[in-house]
Amino acid sequence: MRLLVCPDKFRGTLTARQAAEAFETGWRRVRPNDDLVLLPMADGGEGTLEALLGGPGDRRLTVPATGPLGDQIRADLGLMGDGTAVVEMARAAGLGLLDPARRDPRRTTTRGVGDLLRAALGGGARRLLVSLGGSATNDGGVGMARALGARFLDGAGAEIGEGGAALLSLARIDLTPLDPRVPRVEVVGLTDVDSPLCGPTGASVVFGLQKGASPDHVRLLDGALGHLAAVVNRDLGVDLAHEPGAGAAGGLGFGLMAFLGARLRPGAVAVADALGLEERLTAADLVVTGEGAFDETSRHGKVVGTVLGLAELARTPVVVVCGRAECRPEGVEVVSLTEEVGEEAALGDARHAVEAAAAGLATRVGERVAR
Repeated sequence: MRLLVCPDKFRGTLTARQAAEAFETGWRRVRPNDDLVLLPMADGGEGTLEALLGGPGDRRLTVPATGPLGDQIRADLGLMGDGTAVVEMARAAGLGLLDPARRDPRRTTTRGVGDLLRAALGGGARRLLVSLGGSATNDGGVGMARALGARFLDGAGAEIGEGGAALLSLARIDLTPLDPRVPRVEVVGLTDVDSPLCGPTGASVVFGLQKGASPDHVRLLDGALGHLAAVVNRDLGVDLAHEPGAGAAGGLGFGLMAFLGARLRPGAVAVADALGLEERLTAADLVVTGEGAFDETSRHGKVVGTVLGLAELARTPVVVVCGRAECRPEGVEVVSLTEEVGEEAALGDARHAVEAAAAGLATRVGERVAR
């Protein structure tokens, strides 16, 4: 058999590559002669760099960058052989870079994302892919644009401070000093959500609490992003606050569009296109995808939903392997690790749980083939 194994990460336990490799190990215990192609996926959040890098001429760079609270860190970016740079915003401004006690979206900045973009431009990139997941920020991309030369001024003509709360003092935007290389490259933001910038489904209200904001802070931050959108509309002549994905990464989606002229794409679709998933599906007898929690949201813009949709078009059977299953689409076999090995084992040793699930699936597939 020819299998295509293309999972997303199992958040908190396995990267997408680790999940794919664990599946292969378990499957080969039972069916060692099958042809398995491992194609780890991502949805525009963490893991996008790992998923896209690995082709001929691709290279990874580690460069200095500003951390989410202004500390100096080192972060990776990818340069692909075709001139495309891959920047994961979470590597410079991600929630995982801060202990819970230090998380404060009133103060955190995307300046480090701008540092990575500047390094990519210095490396000769002609296209910038920016993945917008896992952020610790709520600054509308202002820090990112500032690192590339843009100026954000208060009423006295001084630069405003870093972070989401400082946006309330914004009086004027000046893009004249923006790095002149920016208009010469294509910029694409890869989103894993379609949230607008502000309001009840916007960046601050939906994601602010998990980034360390209190309910009062959430209201302040939502108002600050609304103020930013109004100044952008007045000074730059663009109204982008309601664009799907503008609220991604604390409004970084908005900032990429407003300050760098970017367009936004659903991350899972963009990664699938870059990896040639549609063509690979037609050559497979079975496709296996998966993630930590498989629920109704998985079918809308996430890796698993994207794979399911493309596999249906290709008429290739699909199996979903997941930590926990909260939905079971008709015609799709769903293998839940918690049901296969128990919740404690699934959470405590996810790699072995995936191996066991894969071996069990391979046994069942073998029995069907024999019949």
